[in-house]
Amino acid sequence: MVMVSKNHKHTAWVSPLNKKFVEAFSKANAGLRPNFMAVGGYDGMRVIYEAAKATKGMGGQALLDAMKGQVFESPRGPVFIDAQTRDVVHNIYIRKVERVGGQLYNQEFETIKDVKDPGKSR
Repeated sequence: MVMVSKNHKHTAWVSPLNKKFVEAFSKANAGLRPNFMAVGGYDGMRVIYEAAKATKGMGGQALLDAMKGQVFESPRGPVFIDAQTRDVVHNIYIRKVERVGGQLYNQEFETIKDVKDPGKSR
């Protein structure tokens, strides 16, 4: 039996940033692997930090405007914040479960690039 799923994050994503993120998360959390919630928190704080830095601490609308259109490399891969909707746009990875080094991991075999919220395209 093969388990196939999709998500915007997987621990095996090959990039220096993801490797560093996974190592730091595992060290801080008794060897656990980060999941989509962990990377979502990381990305959310990154967006807030960069917006606060750009606005020199100004809040309100200036902070929200500084979040729009951000483009960055996340541990999950390329991400940008849609300037119209402020929604995250990111890749979705189609993956299957495989044993790697004695542990089960989701392994990507296909990527759907730059996915926007499908509910808003109706």
